[in-house]
Amino acid sequence: MDRISALRNVEESLARFEAGECSLAELERDVRGVLRTYATDFDGELRAFEASGEALGTLTVLASSRDEARERVADLVEDPGRFAVESVE
Repeated sequence: MDRISALRNVEESLARFEAGECSLAELERDVRGVLRTYATDFDGELRAFEASGEALGTLTVLASSRDEARERVADLVEDPGRFAVESVE
């Protein structure tokens, strides 16, 4: 997905929300999906991973493996504490 397509998809989601055709939760899910698709297409072989833990809540990163995702989370968060990393399909 290129940048223009991603922006159009977000625009369509916003229009649906403004027209009352979807809830805020649906809008967030749609936009999150567009951004993940754009980012993974843009970065080639990277996949989305979601890290969750008491100290960091939930954080999504792009990485080529679960180990690399753990490293990215550790680099982004000063003190992440214990956290789990799962692939986002």
